[in-house]
Amino acid sequence: MPSVKLSKIVKDFSLDKLYYLYEHDQVEICTTDINRPGLQLAGFFEYFGNDRMQVIGKVEMTYLGELDSAQRYKSLFELFSTGIPCIVLARGMEPFPEMLQVAKECNVPLLRTDDVTSRFSSSLIAYLNVELAPMETMHGELVEVYGEGVLILGESGVGKSEAALELIKRGHRLVADDLVEVRRVSSKTLVGTAPDIIRHFIEIRGIGILDVKYLYGVGSVKMTESINLVINMELWDPQKQYERLGAEELTTEILDIKVPSLTIPVRPGRNLAIIIEVAAMNNRQKNMGYNAAQAFTQKISENLQKKSELF
Repeated sequence: MPSVKLSKIVKDFSLDKLYYLYEHDQVEICTTDINRPGLQLAGFFEYFGNDRMQVIGKVEMTYLGELDSAQRYKSLFELFSTGIPCIVLARGMEPFPEMLQVAKECNVPLLRTDDVTSRFSSSLIAYLNVELAPMETMHGELVEVYGEGVLILGESGVGKSEAALELIKRGHRLVADDLVEVRRVSSKTLVGTAPDIIRHFIEIRGIGILDVKYLYGVGSVKMTESINLVINMELWDPQKQYERLGAEELTTEILDIKVPSLTIPVRPGRNLAIIIEVAAMNNRQKNMGYNAAQAFTQKISENLQKKSELF
């Protein structure tokens, strides 16, 4: 089951540690849902998800402020003792003494952000949707070409890295070489990134490992990119019939999402970088409502119809 460590969330959101021990680094968040425990502070725990991060805003703090010390302690203890992973105070608010006491007694991390409650909550949900998304590791290249995320697949040695390097030289951006971590962040969107250890590096046979960021500058790399097109590279097979018109809409299924795909045969003399550039622009044009293959077919049909009317 995918999870993200609390220590990573604390670091990425620059959260203040009001009560936080070394052991809390290993706390794992396994759900994209969060909770504002207004009803729970009032004593209602039906359908309460104790595996969710709890975010306390001004409304909850105002309610707690109207309680006396004994009632406040009881209300907080009932919440903290359910086994929640952590509490985050929004708006940079100061915790009540009872809150710190209960956090220590129940050993629950107490954190704080200066951000407003709604903005922090939406940012946290979006962050968790990416971190906890279903993931598949694929052998290939991910390059941003004219704003389109192009995933290049193919057998080892077919020339994927060389094509990616030529695209980088032409001003496009590398996301991942050799291994691509693909995450399904929504029912329609796939996002790819590189594993930390090989990020911004590319391997070229005969040369070795190259650091793209240092060779071509920070503008030549990107951390993540949506996958809009899959290109399958394969060695040219003279016995195989390849697509000539592009009228057939082919797709590749990744994590139950169908992505438009093309098969490009590789043989000496073909400029693969230019072909991939054109494929990316054509795919973008299709998404904007214009299909060149359909327009060409329609013109042929109209021309044949005119000729038939003359006879």
